[in-house]
Amino acid sequence: MNRRTFLKTSSAAAVALGLAGTKLLADPLGLPVGLQLYSVRMLLPKDYAGTLKQVGAIGYREVESAGFFGHSPEEVQQAMSAAGLHCVSGHYSLADLTKKMDDDVLPYAKALGMKYIICPSPSVADPAKLASYPGGGGRYFQHGATADDWKWNAEQFNQIGKRLKGEGIRFGYHNHTPEFRDLGGGLDGYDVLLKETDPEYVTFELDCGWVSASGKDPVTYLTKYPLRISMLHVKDQKPLAAGKPASEHVSTMLGKGTIDYKPIFAAAKKAGIKHYFVEQEEFDGDPLQELKVDYQYLHAMR
Repeated sequence: MNRRTFLKTSSAAAVALGLAGTKLLADPLGLPVGLQLYSVRMLLPKDYAGTLKQVGAIGYREVESAGFFGHSPEEVQQAMSAAGLHCVSGHYSLADLTKKMDDDVLPYAKALGMKYIICPSPSVADPAKLASYPGGGGRYFQHGATADDWKWNAEQFNQIGKRLKGEGIRFGYHNHTPEFRDLGGGLDGYDVLLKETDPEYVTFELDCGWVSASGKDPVTYLTKYPLRISMLHVKDQKPLAAGKPASEHVSTMLGKGTIDYKPIFAAAKKAGIKHYFVEQEEFDGDPLQELKVDYQYLHAMR
């Protein structure tokens, strides 16, 4: 009986989900399955090392950080090693990258052997604009950001990317939904970033869930810009309630939502994606059990 047939029965699937420490040999991209640690943000403050061990026991081998919860670089590295994990990337806001590069960002990146530092949070030249906007900075980027704002961010990214390249680290940008808001004439913020950033200094981490939520197709970007995109975020999403904005999509286990990843992975493989990370932001049940389902789902897709 081959593995595909084996997983078709409910009893066999239950057994498969219980094989927490089993490392399967193939996945859709032929890469280690990664996890964005924002997925376990509620667990890490309670038991940092123990949570990482459970993540490693599921089968994840690469992780992307989203904060270190007061632990020193040495403590984080020890916990990662004990869990069999490699932190290949870390998320930092633009504010942190401009204010904390030398005393925070670089010490962690170097201690953990990160290959990438990723910005998921843009800003504007005058931060007071964000504070004064009704609803705050998030609402500003959803409804008020201009092409000039995105050009300003591209300039910052080029500078940061050049600095990090000198440290042997690749800099990149991670999207949500505001990047795809029409700025007029069919131009959006993501277009501006792709045009205005220097490929030598800036790469992109494509969040397939948020691209899809915005009404765009990740396959289009992977096909059109294969040399600009190095990494993926992989998440599925529940159907959006009528009248809700794209930014309010709720994530769910892979295969339980609205996104078909088969064509996305086919395009990603052709594009030569280097790393990819599961990110599940909301859970109906136990987070680690659902992240185990995500992991097994990816391997069953091969």
